[in-house]
Amino acid sequence: MSERPALSPRQEQVLSLLRKGELKRLNIFEGSVRSGKTYVSLILWAFWVAKRGEGRYLMAAKTMNTLKRNLLEPLMEVFGEDNLSYCVSKKEAFLFGRRIYLESCADSRAEGRIRGMTLDGAYCDELTLFNEDFFSMLLSRLSAPDAKLFATTNPDHPCHWLKVNYLDSDGLDMLDLRFTLEDNPYLDPAYVSALKAEYKGVYYDRYILGRWVAAEGSIYTDFSEALIMSEEETAKAEQSCMFKTMGIDFGGNKSATVFILAAFGEGYDTLYILDEHYDSENSGAEKLIADFAEVQAQWNADGRLRAAFCDSAEQLLVKSFRQAAEIPVKNALKNPINNRIRMFCRLMASDRLRISCRCKHLIKAIQTAVWDSSRFCDTRLDNGTTDIDSLDAMEYAAERFEKELFRF
Repeated sequence: MSERPALSPRQEQVLSLLRKGELKRLNIFEGSVRSGKTYVSLILWAFWVAKRGEGRYLMAAKTMNTLKRNLLEPLMEVFGEDNLSYCVSKKEAFLFGRRIYLESCADSRAEGRIRGMTLDGAYCDELTLFNEDFFSMLLSRLSAPDAKLFATTNPDHPCHWLKVNYLDSDGLDMLDLRFTLEDNPYLDPAYVSALKAEYKGVYYDRYILGRWVAAEGSIYTDFSEALIMSEEETAKAEQSCMFKTMGIDFGGNKSATVFILAAFGEGYDTLYILDEHYDSENSGAEKLIADFAEVQAQWNADGRLRAAFCDSAEQLLVKSFRQAAEIPVKNALKNPINNRIRMFCRLMASDRLRISCRCKHLIKAIQTAVWDSSRFCDTRLDNGTTDIDSLDAMEYAAERFEKELFRF
């Protein structure tokens, strides 16, 4: 077992709940990012499993990749190979000799994969990303005597099912363990300042203050004329960048096909959006393929266009693009829309995004993007009155490099 870093007073307080026998059936760790809630919840989970002994346990996350990154790797760092082993492909781990099933809940089939289980304990990562049906089924599976749930989450919309049906519900055998950024005294002050600067509006309220608030009004509140580059500035950015990428969103009958050219500054310090190709006519596949071949050749004149990332919904077009291209053509990751929105809001808030004056459609799309006030969840308005296509293409061009852009 590796040496544990010092725990904060808040983390020590939470760990004492196990010793005092004060854990509940549902133990929810909620609050701001980097507050130490996930770290201490994993330690508490591990100690509880070791103390309880033999049983049937489950750890779940949105995807198996996030389960490995957010849960298994941190557990390994704390408890070491002698106490933890896992095989993601087999969906199982052994923690202090106790077998733990691993499961993702990224699709509607996830609920069926846990039907019939009888569980002694479960751990859920980023619970607001779970489907409510999966969570309800999971609770019904926690049927062993004194079974317990451990779960982490950042705040979301105040009408989210977790908030309404559980956190705000009276009479549940539940601990709502809240954390703030100030609960982690070991963070570098410079990092805390940078983090606070990157989150504004609804994201500041949720991820810094730990509040459950609704997203309303304009999405990109930090966008301003100062982020728009002149032709001269655009040329300079293109000359000095490390590499470039294309993002491609295919249009339909009522939407446009958009190509966006992005570039990454030295050390990923700045994301530049250099150019756009906007086609609202969508006159046919042959013209679209020809346009792509011409545009990617033009944008790759200096040999620094690394790849094109396409909307994966049109695989026949993606295949044709690959045949017509001088560069690799890949499917876009298509991360959840709100994750992509948050990424660009952080870039704008920290003054690390620049958009060329050439991108007139994209600039208008950013200026007019709003939250859908008719929904009880965070949804970008997509009713044909705003240009979602340009936003999607921009996001596809950059989303694969989020980790590098926010590497600290």
